[in-house]
Amino acid sequence: MKIVVCIKQVPSSEARVQINADGTSIESGELELVVNPYDENAVEEALQIKEAKGGETIALTVGSDKAEAALRACLNQGIDKAMIVKDPSLQGGDFLGTAKILAAALKQINPDLILLGKLSIDEENSAVGPALAELLGLPHVTVASKLEWIDDTSLKVSREVEGITEILALSLPAVITANKGLNEPRYASLRGIMAAKKKPIEAIDPTGLGLDPNVVGAAGRKISILKMEPPPPRAEGKVLQGEPQETVPELVRLLREEAKVL
Repeated sequence: MKIVVCIKQVPSSEARVQINADGTSIESGELELVVNPYDENAVEEALQIKEAKGGETIALTVGSDKAEAALRACLNQGIDKAMIVKDPSLQGGDFLGTAKILAAALKQINPDLILLGKLSIDEENSAVGPALAELLGLPHVTVASKLEWIDDTSLKVSREVEGITEILALSLPAVITANKGLNEPRYASLRGIMAAKKKPIEAIDPTGLGLDPNVVGAAGRKISILKMEPPPPRAEGKVLQGEPQETVPELVRLLREEAKVL
């Protein structure tokens, strides 16, 4: 079985984000970049499937040289192979452009199962997985919380939707997007990190993918960000000093009149 995990490199959730001068994107120059957290669940699921059923695991991404660090992190965890499509003319597109690039690469790889996170924490559009399945003509299930194998070519997928659990069956090849509850991603071991140093990152030749930069790159965007704004700064907190019998009435008043939680 060949399993491909499509990953994305995103700013760390702990990073201090700054918006660029024209207000349409994030300044990423000095940001700490990590593997998208939901993609980490997809990576873990691929590793667990390989441990149970055998096969080959591949991490695939679209990006610049910086994105190789995210692929290296996947190799450290135990992924067998890493592949990247990096061509400046293909970058800067929207989710559909990204899906088209991934789909073109996946047609060459021909996997049995495609896994990715349910969304990326930087854009949160949840659209790449379904778009990828549509482009490849494959069945798909989103926000998976549990996978159970029926046989070697079909499985049951559980997903939590509006307070209920749906259980769906689908046949391979297929696309599945991972939710946080699917598993607990492992930490890379020292042995895994040392083994990963010997694994190369394969650059996919974009000229062989048949992609038009005017369709999948920045020029082909169908969705544009008009403006980004940081959240308003928090108001300074108030410290009440004195004995409890003196401060409690004031605390109750503040909770009722200002915080409006009583």
